[in-house]
Amino acid sequence: MSAAPMLSVILITRDEAHRIERCLGSVDFADEVVVVDSGSTDQTMAIARSAGARVALRADWPGFGVQKNRALELAAGDWVLSIDADEVVTPELRESISAAIRAPAADAFQLRRRSCFAGRPLRFGDWHGDRVLRLFRRGAARFTDDLVHERLDHDGPAPVLDGVLMHYTIDSFGDALEKARRYAVAGAPRVAARGRGGLVSAASHASWTFLRGYLVRLGFLDGLPGLLLACCNAYGTWQRYRIAGRLRAAADGGHIDADRRKID
Repeated sequence: MSAAPMLSVILITRDEAHRIERCLGSVDFADEVVVVDSGSTDQTMAIARSAGARVALRADWPGFGVQKNRALELAAGDWVLSIDADEVVTPELRESISAAIRAPAADAFQLRRRSCFAGRPLRFGDWHGDRVLRLFRRGAARFTDDLVHERLDHDGPAPVLDGVLMHYTIDSFGDALEKARRYAVAGAPRVAARGRGGLVSAASHASWTFLRGYLVRLGFLDGLPGLLLACCNAYGTWQRYRIAGRLRAAADGGHIDADRRKID
C-alpha cells in the first residue's frame, strides 16, 4: 500500500499572537506547518513553535507575494495548503481537503471563504461569495510577486471544495480603517503606474465601491456591519487613488526638475 500524500500548511506572520493559536489548531491534521515570520515583537513565533510549527524568520519584508513564496520553498509536502493567521479551517473543510489529496481530481482547489466583521459572519456585500485558490500540488502553483493582493498562478481547473474557510479579518471598525489605509499605501504605486489617481478619480472610484458593496451586492442586508464594511472599502479606495495621484504629481515634478537641470 502506498503512503498517503504529505500535506504542508504554510503561512506568513507578524504580531499574530492574539489569533495564531486558533488558526494552527484548525490545521493540526497536516503533516507539517511552516511559518515564515517577518519580525514579530509579540509571542507569535513562540506560540507557533509550541504548536509544532517549523518557524523561519525573514525580517526584510519584500511584500506578501515574495514572502509567501519563501514559505512555499520551505514546504516539503506533496500538497500545500496556504492560509493566513486570521483564518480557520472548519471541520467540513478539513475532511474535504483530506479527501481531495487522497484522490485528487485536479492539481489545485479553491476554498469557499466566509469573512467576519468584528466577529459577525457577513452574508452579502463585497465579501460574499469569496473563493480563494489555496490548496495545490507542490510545483503546480506559485504566488505572484505582488507587494499586496498577491495571488496563486496556476494553469488548469481548480474545483471548489465543500466546507468553509472562516476569515476573522476585522476585529473592530478602527481595525478595519487602519487595515484599509495600509493596503491603500501598498496598492497606490500600482495604480499610479497605470496612469491613474487624483481627486476626481478617487471620488468616482470610492463612490462606486460604496454603491457596489452596499446596494448592488446587497450589503445593507447585513445591517450595521454591512454599512461599516462598505464605508471602510470606500475609504480604502479613496486613499489608494488619492495617494496614487500624489505619487504621479511627485514623479511629474521630478521630471520637470530634471529637465530644468539639463537646461541650466
